[in-house]
Amino acid sequence: MNTRLAVNGDLPGWATVLALILVATSLAMLLGWELRRRERGGPAIVLTGVLALAALLASVLRPVRVAARESVIGAKVVLLGDASRSMALPQDGKTRADVENTVIAELAKTSKDARLHVLGFGTGAPTDLRTRKEGAPGASEAPATVGARAPRSDLASALRAVGGSAEERPQAIIVVSDGRLDDPAEDAPPAAYEALARDLKIPVHTIATTVDEPADASVRRVAAAGAAVAHVPLPIRVEVGCGGGLSCDDVAVTARELREDGPPAMLATGLTHIKDGKGTVDLQVTFDRAGARILELAIAAPSGDKIPENDRRLLTFNVARERVRVLHVAGRPTSDVRALRQWLKSDASVDVVAFFILRTQADNPNARQEDLSLIPFPVDELFTDHLPSFDAVVLQDFDAQPYGLEKHLPQLARYVRAGGGLIMVGGQNSFVAGGYANTPLAEVLPVSLDGTPGATAADVANVTPAWTEEGRAAPLLAPLREVAADELPTMPGANVLGDVRQGGLVLWAHPSRTTRSGAPMPILAIGDQGDGRSIALGIDGAWQLEFSQLAARTSGRGYGAMWDGLLGWLMRDPRFEPGQLDLVEPCVAGEPARLRVRGPAESTAKGATIEVKRLDRTNRSEGDAARVVVPPRATSAATSEVVLPALPAGGYTARLKLGTGPTTRRDFACEAGGDEWADSRPDETRLKALAKASGGTFRRASDSLALPLPKPAVVSAERHVVPLAPAWAWTLFAAVALGVHWFARRRSGLT
Repeated sequence: MNTRLAVNGDLPGWATVLALILVATSLAMLLGWELRRRERGGPAIVLTGVLALAALLASVLRPVRVAARESVIGAKVVLLGDASRSMALPQDGKTRADVENTVIAELAKTSKDARLHVLGFGTGAPTDLRTRKEGAPGASEAPATVGARAPRSDLASALRAVGGSAEERPQAIIVVSDGRLDDPAEDAPPAAYEALARDLKIPVHTIATTVDEPADASVRRVAAAGAAVAHVPLPIRVEVGCGGGLSCDDVAVTARELREDGPPAMLATGLTHIKDGKGTVDLQVTFDRAGARILELAIAAPSGDKIPENDRRLLTFNVARERVRVLHVAGRPTSDVRALRQWLKSDASVDVVAFFILRTQADNPNARQEDLSLIPFPVDELFTDHLPSFDAVVLQDFDAQPYGLEKHLPQLARYVRAGGGLIMVGGQNSFVAGGYANTPLAEVLPVSLDGTPGATAADVANVTPAWTEEGRAAPLLAPLREVAADELPTMPGANVLGDVRQGGLVLWAHPSRTTRSGAPMPILAIGDQGDGRSIALGIDGAWQLEFSQLAARTSGRGYGAMWDGLLGWLMRDPRFEPGQLDLVEPCVAGEPARLRVRGPAESTAKGATIEVKRLDRTNRSEGDAARVVVPPRATSAATSEVVLPALPAGGYTARLKLGTGPTTRRDFACEAGGDEWADSRPDETRLKALAKASGGTFRRASDSLALPLPKPAVVSAERHVVPLAPAWAWTLFAAVALGVHWFARRRSGLT
């Protein structure tokens, strides 16, 4: 219990101050002026005057004795530590985060009278990083260290979250950062800091962890003008930075697309001149394929670069299609050929280039070339110069050898593995009958072809394809099943196909004919081929879905529904994929990445797998070493998450495998630090501006960290107030003292 003297509680503060001023003024007049007028009795006048003034003051203040049980509570101070990835940048043999944690530890020592709450800010609201010391419940809390994990350093949002919290309002905020912030931005005017401080109404003290700019050249910013569309040039502006005393003049910039089927493809190069530590270059890149594509933008950094990790950026572009470009090559105008060509031309989203081959190069029409109405088949031009511009190639009832396509089959196979789509439709001149067995093109079909001499090429008996279990579950045939259920029309014969290849899937099978392995012979099969896909449709009677008794009952909608699913799956339309793969958040090198898996609940519960393979490998062994297989968690839900191990910087492709069929692919990039490492320059100017606008102070990590923090508050748990004397006693004492003083003044000759 603490005891002290105090004035009466019913007296306002201004009255106490006024009483003290009047007493001091009276005492000064007594000692400085009236003593010089006296005739005698100076000591008596002083003694009685001081006593009278004291008695008069006591009668006004009426002092009391206060006995209280009190405790001292420190002011709440929030420390916001920068948790963005820029704090992981190296600095004098350690990282900026190491300097930050040293500052936090020092503040914890020098601010013992304050209740220090350590929060880490990055994206959105700050995260509480306090940890309790080991021991009994209620032990004191110690601030934890701040890690560098956040993809952004949004200080403005963190300050607003602290200022608008429903919890106890802090009396001061301390910000520890390198100043490389996303918000407030680098070019923010002073008014932005003033508005932030006005909303907070709390002093913000700032401490800069980093002062010196490192010797570093980097790809600071990449800006694309518009969306990426396949086969359409995309303008890109690249900003290159160079600082920290690094000698930079002209810096070369390259743009490459990372591909699974081979080395990176060079898309553009440029040269930028560095002036005042910055230079820009405009490039144009053209993607040949739609979907997620990984673009590598790299610079040739000069000697002495201290942070080589930011010499390149790995960006994922979701490339769209303006229209699906299809090359349709048919040997003769059958009913099935006419039906497919009509459907392709009726779809506004498809740009079709169709060729009907009515004569071979060996035919003699007995007429001059200029008199012929049919142009020669431009086989060499199509399959050399223009092949990459097509999204899919449809070979329907077409014999390659008579028309000169045979020599282009290796190129066509490479086109498929590089991301193109291939559909081979049955007929008298397809598959084995068309001479495709034992050719490079046969290797990219989802089924094997029997190339032995005398092998049966076709079964001419009428056939009604049978649905397989995989076919009923396949999303690409779901539109057809919605129209016709499990019913299929009878079709005039089928091509003889072999067993499905590894990674392929049979959707329709022959009801009676089997392959050499004893499995039902495929009629409709799909499969992955490198980066591309292929479909084998071993019949030429699919037009029966449009013109038959079944077609009459379904208004002929089955044919379009089937081809919509087949072409959509070939183009990796998400509607027709067996599953979906998405990154929960951007992948960062050295940190575990998370993939979100969507698929049929029964498939994910049975143990679907994800295979992750590196794209930017320099040799085959390196790519194999980077391959990781991760089984998703067994769950009955249609969506689950998979945590991948920490991956090094590079481009990756993830394939989701549900069962034994084709996979769903997702390409993604892992960067070292990402945007937070692109610009390594510290920026203490923004920290100074924030401290000045809010009424706080600015310090560097090397300075004294004794900040002007609010004083602790005293809280009384129990309080007893006892007057030293009644009010009338103080008044009587003051009257007597004044009377004695008057008597002394009269005796000394004063009036």
